[in-house]
Amino acid sequence: MAIGTAVQRGSWVYVYDDKGHQLTSIPGELHGFTGSTVSVKRGNWVYTFDEHGHQTGTFPC
Repeated sequence: MAIGTAVQRGSWVYVYDDKGHQLTSIPGELHGFTGSTVSVKRGNWVYTFDEHGHQTGTFPC
């Protein structure tokens, strides 16, 4: 299932598919997203997650 959009609401990022169904929610600041990943900033680090909310990577910012 592909990521359609990611939206920042308060301190959470909500991830939706292309039909508008919520896939997951992740705490932090939205840094960006693609069709398969969401990047969320927490402190001095950016964490990458898949459409299920599983962390797939991390890098310093």
